[in-house]
Amino acid sequence: MTTSVVFRTASEMEARVVLALLDSQGIQAVRTGGLAPGVWPMAISAEGEFGIAVREEEAEAALRVIESHRVEQGQAVVRIADEFEDLQERLGYRFRDRALLEHALTHRSLAAEDQSGGVVDNESLEFLGDAVLGLVVADMLYRQFPESREGQKSKVKAAVVSTASLARQAERLCLGEALLLGRGEEKTGGRRKQTLLADTYEALIAAVYLDGGLEAVSAWLRRELQADIDIAANAAVTGLDYKSALQERIQARGVSLPEYRLVDQQGPDHRKMFVVEVWVEGTAVGRAEGRSKKEAEQAAAKQALEATAPSRSR
Repeated sequence: MTTSVVFRTASEMEARVVLALLDSQGIQAVRTGGLAPGVWPMAISAEGEFGIAVREEEAEAALRVIESHRVEQGQAVVRIADEFEDLQERLGYRFRDRALLEHALTHRSLAAEDQSGGVVDNESLEFLGDAVLGLVVADMLYRQFPESREGQKSKVKAAVVSTASLARQAERLCLGEALLLGRGEEKTGGRRKQTLLADTYEALIAAVYLDGGLEAVSAWLRRELQADIDIAANAAVTGLDYKSALQERIQARGVSLPEYRLVDQQGPDHRKMFVVEVWVEGTAVGRAEGRSKKEAEQAAAKQALEATAPSRSR
């Protein structure tokens, strides 16, 4: 079968969009370059581009389909479909280099399933984002609470940068919907996993930093995290302990004390994640993850407090 390359791009996401587009029109795309069969029918050129080919007799039809979905901006032809437009709106930040955003959303499961070697996961970005997050939050706390003791600021910082907190930020942005996952991770509910969401949020922080610099990422994180910092700071001042608060509420109802159960451990020893459930009277009322058992228990207790809060009368 003679094939013709009808599209090239450096973007893995854009290549996937084109493949889906051609398939929807009944045009079968095939990989070029003689690579071994992979997850997606595409190949990487020496220039780092993805190539998509179709049967020679369908080339003209494929090109017409592709051209009909391009977006004109002046004289320039831009990306066929910006899959991240809604996400950028939710972020309140527009990337100059959208490849950085795509990189931040690429989970290692997709890279592992890609046999071309052209897909790079976001773990390095996650590492950088963790450092940037720590710096920005420390700076915010230094400026907002100059008279507070180091221990108090450390408690607030730990609460704001915890896995549970970052996962909530990711959920608020609907980050799970935009993740680029492998098929295996997709099937096991990767879009809803707290650890995965938190890690992706850190990678996103790094992407904003690399795209716009420290000033841009600081401004963005201040908008993102100020409410969490205020809540955590208030908790530190009042001595709020979610486990103690839950215990007091349960005791007031005259039932047995809450029981915390470690139900799962994930990841290597140096990056272990703990999953804890809190049970009351034979019922699980909270479940959360954390980088330590203590963090997971506190997060589960907070969830249980919200679940067992008295209903408000109207």
